[in-house]
Amino acid sequence: MERTPVSSSNLSAVGYDVDRQALEVEFKNGAVYEYSGVPDGEHDGLMSAGSKGTYFNANIKNRYPFVKL
Repeated sequence: MERTPVSSSNLSAVGYDVDRQALEVEFKNGAVYEYSGVPDGEHDGLMSAGSKGTYFNANIKNRYPFVKL
């Protein structure tokens, strides 16, 4: 999945597959996680958030199942 670079102190890039509702998050430390069952609106919210890290922590982390890639 193609990831888009983001401006964040903690996140490096974000990718999304609308058909699978899969969100990939690449962190500054190089770790990549895929979150499943993430609605398109959640991805839109993350990408438009003033603070991507704050949005991620409040709305995605610990709310959706994930695997480390």
